[in-house]
Amino acid sequence: MAKVLVVDDEKLIVKGIRFSLEQDGMKVDCAYDGEEAINCAKENEYDIILLDVMLPKADGLTVCQTIREFSEVPIIMLTAKGDDMDKILGLEYGADDYITKPFNILEVKARIKAILRRNSKQSKKPQEPEKRVITVGSLRLDRDGRRVFVGTKEINLTAKEFDLLELLACNPNKVYSREALLGYVWGNKADSGDVRTVDVHVRRLREKIEPSPSAPQFVHTKWGVGYYFRAQG
Repeated sequence: MAKVLVVDDEKLIVKGIRFSLEQDGMKVDCAYDGEEAINCAKENEYDIILLDVMLPKADGLTVCQTIREFSEVPIIMLTAKGDDMDKILGLEYGADDYITKPFNILEVKARIKAILRRNSKQSKKPQEPEKRVITVGSLRLDRDGRRVFVGTKEINLTAKEFDLLELLACNPNKVYSREALLGYVWGNKADSGDVRTVDVHVRRLREKIEPSPSAPQFVHTKWGVGYYFRAQG
């Protein structure tokens, strides 16, 4: 039984979607604002999320981006606008698909079932062994030995610098907010001052591994969002 989270502040829309999906045997949870949606996604395992763009407390794009920091659950954005920018931003922030309001519930169900089928096929494929040595350009990261080389030179990193680089390098092109990095690497709940720790460590890491720290090849900044590791150095 597929488990779906429907997020929209228009309760009649939520009620209609929920009724239709339950008729197809799906289990449906509902949320009516952005904060509630994030909490539901943290506390439950969903097969798919239907997420409206226009929400109180936190908009759908923010919710999508936040969920992507801890989950790869498929997300379909619902937008009332004919604005292509909403669609583009939704996909850039990690959405898998989008549907423009007003929509036909049959289309919604068809999109959901297509994504669920695709994910079911992927889950049956044998998993590739996890890479223990990551090489990108001149950079080589030995995860078991916790050693980093640029060319033939070994780079001495602190434990947290290595942890930070390992997380980013193992998830290339995925943008992490400073708050997310603080949680993953330091195990902290971010407050206003703590996120500066991430900036300091990124700066020190760049000084050690980048040929030109001011024009990095590996650890990049997504302005206004966070940091990511570029797969091609």
